[in-house]
Amino acid sequence: MRELAAAKGVCVRPILQHVTDTLTGVSRTAVIPCGATRAKVCPSCADTARRLRIQQCREGWHLTEDPPKPEPADPDATDKDGGEDDGDQAGEGEDSGRRVRSTRRRQDAPDLPRLAVSDRTTGRVFTSPDGKTYRPSMFVTLTLPSYGRVTSEGVPVDPANYDYRRAALDAMHFPKLVDRFWQNLRRATGYSVQYFATVEPQRRLAPHLHAAIRGAIPRKLIKQVVAATYHQVWWPQLDEPVYTDPETLPVWDELAEAYADPATGAVLPSWDEALDAIDDHPDARPAHVIRAGSQVDIQGVIAGTPLADRVIGYLTKYLTKSITDPLHDDGEAPVPAARRAHIDRIAEEVRWLPCSPTCANWLRYGVQPKNAKGGMEPGRCGSKAHDRDHLGLGGRRVLVSRRWTGKTLDQHRADRAAVVRAVLAEAGVEMDDHDELSATATRPDGQPRFVWTVTHPGDVDGPTYARLIGHAIAQKQRWRAQYEDAKTRAGPVASDLSAIAQPAAAPAA
Repeated sequence: MRELAAAKGVCVRPILQHVTDTLTGVSRTAVIPCGATRAKVCPSCADTARRLRIQQCREGWHLTEDPPKPEPADPDATDKDGGEDDGDQAGEGEDSGRRVRSTRRRQDAPDLPRLAVSDRTTGRVFTSPDGKTYRPSMFVTLTLPSYGRVTSEGVPVDPANYDYRRAALDAMHFPKLVDRFWQNLRRATGYSVQYFATVEPQRRLAPHLHAAIRGAIPRKLIKQVVAATYHQVWWPQLDEPVYTDPETLPVWDELAEAYADPATGAVLPSWDEALDAIDDHPDARPAHVIRAGSQVDIQGVIAGTPLADRVIGYLTKYLTKSITDPLHDDGEAPVPAARRAHIDRIAEEVRWLPCSPTCANWLRYGVQPKNAKGGMEPGRCGSKAHDRDHLGLGGRRVLVSRRWTGKTLDQHRADRAAVVRAVLAEAGVEMDDHDELSATATRPDGQPRFVWTVTHPGDVDGPTYARLIGHAIAQKQRWRAQYEDAKTRAGPVASDLSAIAQPAAAPAA
């Protein structure tokens, strides 16, 4: 049934909710798609998420007017989209407060031009000799440096001399390097550069960035910014671990509420004390410095051209795959032994390296993690950066600047639904009421009308998995038939339909 559901575009692992209408007493089972973004978890939901990203990318890339500024972020709200970004975001496990350090650039890094950044988000307009105007945009790819020669399959020629440690550290701190790149690019160009970017693995499994950038920027300037961009990690040194024997790891002292040396009982330095020692040392060095690689691919793209469509497809092509998944579908072909060994070696490095100030791996280096608590154990940090499927990348895979379209991902999802509703309404087709079980519906006394409880396939009162999938397939086929028939009868639909209210146009002078 799973294969059939995937072939028909139906969620293969739906979430079941038992819904009771407190006004009528009627109960029913509501089926909610799982919303997975990885194809090996749920191919149907992953493809739906990828198509939504395609719409988001296409809508914002070649705008000719600045989109509205987003509302100020709610400090109590969570980022459900997992993709709205302003180019200056803290990584996983980091807090917003940071110590003030000298802003003097490293002597081994070239200088950068610095301009006042305006609120403009659109690019320059070019006029051809025949009077046509163009507002080109760009597609840019950033890479990381070499860690050693690799074969065409992406595995090291000489694994013994391949710099796995630096590769792992670079992967862990790649999001901060990307943040720094956008900051530097905005300061160098003088306008608020907007982007839709994806982080993908190269064949060698090092992350690299593909970015659609609104507006045209001189190639020489982009390369200058890339060469001058770096990020310094001001953490305690990571050269040599202090505790490597699992039998002699630091232990939790209940009285001191801190970790202590198992032999001497001495309390380990706290995170703040370790940073104080760095601040007080006149010759302190960063624990790690990450830089971009020398290979930079830059392409100019004009709206409405076949190249623009190909680039959008390429940007979103691998969003449904994990970092370690084969980039090309080869069926069930086994992973070569050399590649498995390469993955294992990187996974071993990222397992033991600290991913953030709160990571339990700091105990190996004789430092208490920030906000330390009992039960922490090196090698068992819960961050996804340590997972084999992520290989150090604990941040988001899709990065979208806040003024790319001026909309959230939920609003883009509503726009897609608005197009379908418009087509069905134009053809006179009666639509299913998708808001009939709305969580915001209330009774006359103001209390929630519907009560939701979790159920599972096979429960006494729940449907079987086969029946559930069969019903979902039949429903999807019915909706698809209605939509295709409505499109045939209604003709083309306006492309600017949106579920989000747009500001009224200014009156002509």
